[in-house]
Amino acid sequence: MSHDELRPHLVHILDNARLMTLLQPVLDLEEGRMMGYEALSRGPSNSPLHAPQALFRVAEQHGMLAELDWACVRMALKTFAQLDLSGRLFVNLSPSSLLDASFAPDAIVAALDQVGLTSSQVVIEITENAAALDYGNLRQAVSLLRAAGIEVAIDDLGEGFSSLRLWSELKPAFVKIDKHFIADIHRDPHKIQFVRSIRQLAEGAHSTVIAEGVENVSELAVLKDLGIRYAQGYLIGRPSPVPVRLPSREVMACLQSGRVSVFPTPRGRDGLHVSAGKLVVPAPCVAPSTPSQDVLELMMLNPDQHAVAVVADGIPVGIIHRPAVLDRFIGRYGRELYGRKPCSDFMDADPLIVDKATRMTELSELVVKKGKTAFTQGFIITTEGRYLGLGSGFDLMREVTEMQIVAARYANPLSGLPGNVPIQEHMERLLVNEQTFVTAYFDLDQFKPYNDVYGFRRGDNIIQLLAHILQESCVPELDFIGHIGGDDFVVLFQSLDWEVRCHGMLVRFDRECLALFNPEHVEAGGYHSEDRRGVMAFHALVTLSIGAVLVDPTHFHQYQEVARAASEAKRMAKRIDGSSLFIDQRRMPFGRKLADEEPLAETDCI
Repeated sequence: MSHDELRPHLVHILDNARLMTLLQPVLDLEEGRMMGYEALSRGPSNSPLHAPQALFRVAEQHGMLAELDWACVRMALKTFAQLDLSGRLFVNLSPSSLLDASFAPDAIVAALDQVGLTSSQVVIEITENAAALDYGNLRQAVSLLRAAGIEVAIDDLGEGFSSLRLWSELKPAFVKIDKHFIADIHRDPHKIQFVRSIRQLAEGAHSTVIAEGVENVSELAVLKDLGIRYAQGYLIGRPSPVPVRLPSREVMACLQSGRVSVFPTPRGRDGLHVSAGKLVVPAPCVAPSTPSQDVLELMMLNPDQHAVAVVADGIPVGIIHRPAVLDRFIGRYGRELYGRKPCSDFMDADPLIVDKATRMTELSELVVKKGKTAFTQGFIITTEGRYLGLGSGFDLMREVTEMQIVAARYANPLSGLPGNVPIQEHMERLLVNEQTFVTAYFDLDQFKPYNDVYGFRRGDNIIQLLAHILQESCVPELDFIGHIGGDDFVVLFQSLDWEVRCHGMLVRFDRECLALFNPEHVEAGGYHSEDRRGVMAFHALVTLSIGAVLVDPTHFHQYQEVARAASEAKRMAKRIDGSSLFIDQRRMPFGRKLADEEPLAETDCI
C-alpha cells in the first residue's frame, strides 16, 4: 500500500488510541535489579502499521510525527503506571518532536501528573533519525527538560554520523551503545576496546553507559568485566506488555560469579603500518563556482556524507562541512538569500589535506594540531596532490584504536597465541578481582636436542602441536592460554576440572608427538646429539612438563609473585622423568575433588 493509502489507518489508530506499549527491562549489573524499562510502541496487530518502522515512516510522510510521538508517550506513561513498575521509564522521541511546542516540559510534567508519575521517573531517549539536526535548539530543549527534573538519553551511539556530536552537545545522563558493538563482543577485541573507550569517555562526561542488544551470557560477562553499569537485550528480557521484574537465574549466576572473562586478542601487527589510504571514502566534489543550493541538494542525496570537497582542476582548494550548509539554509529565506551564490563563499579555505600514504600516527598528530573541526567534520585525502576522497574523525579514531590494541597485545607469530603483555594483563585482572585460579606453566623437555637433530622447522611443528593441544583442551570462556616464547606456554585456569585437563594434555602430547620423530628414534626411545658442553650423548624423546600453582587472593597479590611461583613449579616438574604434572602442594588447588574422581595417570607426581 502507498503512504497515501496508509494515512487513514494512521488516523484511525490515533483517533481511537489503538497503540500498544511493550516494555523491555534495563538491568543494573552492579545491583542485580531492573533499573528501568524502555517503552516500545506498536500499532494494532491486525493493522498494516503494526511494525514501528512502517508506523513512524507514514507519520513522518504526512507531517504527523509529533502527534504520533505524543500518543506513544501517553500510552507508555499509562502502561508503566498501571503495571506499577519500579525504576525509570525510557520513552523515545525524535529530535523534531522534542523541538515541537507541544512537547514543552510543562506539557510532559502535566502528562506525568495525570498518571501519578514524577519527572524523575521518566527519561527522554532521543533517537537520531533526522538528516539535519538543529543543535542549538536541541541544547535549549534539553536544558529546559533537565530544569524540570527530566533526564535525557542518547540512543544507538555509534550507529549514525552525528551521534558523537549529539552526545557532546546535549550532555545526556545516559548513553546507549548500539547493539552492533555488543553482538559477539566476547569474540571481538576491537569491539571490547570500543566499548571500553566509550565507558571512559562517559565517565569524563558524567554520563552512564547502557549496552543494548545483550543476547547471551558471554556478552553479559564481558560487559560486567568492562565496568558497564547497565544493559538490556533479549537475555535480560524481551519487549512485552507485561515485562519481567526480576533477572533470570542464568543472568544472576553470571552477575554473582567471580569468574573473569577471557578477552579475545587480535592476531598479527599489520595495523601498525596502516596509512590514510585506508580511511578514504569516495565522495563527489564540487567546483568553487557551484551554486550553494546545488551543494545542499548533493548533501540531501547523500545523507551519510559529512562534507563536500571543493576542487579546481583536480586540486582540492577547500571543504564545505555539512553543518555549514545546513545552518545556512535552515532559516526561513535561506534559499533565496544564498541559493545562487557560489559555494566558495562559505567553504573552509584552509582544510586539512593529507596524502593517502600518510601514516596513521602522523595523521592523528595533524588532526590534533588542526583542532576539533578536523576531527568532527573530516579532512581531504589526495594522491599525488589530486583529490581522492574524504576521511572522517570517527574512522580515524577506529583505526587508531585498533592499532593501539594490536600494539598492546603482542601475539606470538608462531602460535598466534597472546604473548607476555596480554598474559600479564589477564593475570592482573584475575588478581584485582580476587579470583582464585590456577597458573600452569608448560615447558618441553629435551627440546634443544630435538632441534639439533631435526632442525628448527620440525622444532616449530612440535611447538605448534603443543599450542593446538592446549587450545583444544581448555574452555575458551574460562581459561586463558598464553605463549611466553620458544617452547614455554602458560594457562591461567578458571575451569574447576583443570587437573583432569592437564593429565589429558600430557597423554595426548605423548601420543601425538610420536608422528614428529623418525621410526628408529621412536623404537630406540631417543637419539644421539651433542649436549650443551659439545659432547655426544643420548637424549630421550621430547616430553612435556607442567608446573601448577594455586593462586588465591590470600597468598598472591602481584603478577611477579605468581610468575616466580609458577617458574619454581615448572622447575620441579622438569626434574621428573617423562611427561609430568607437578602441583605446588603448599596450597591445594580448587577443583581438586573433581580430579580425584579420575584415575591418576602414571605421569602424576604430587
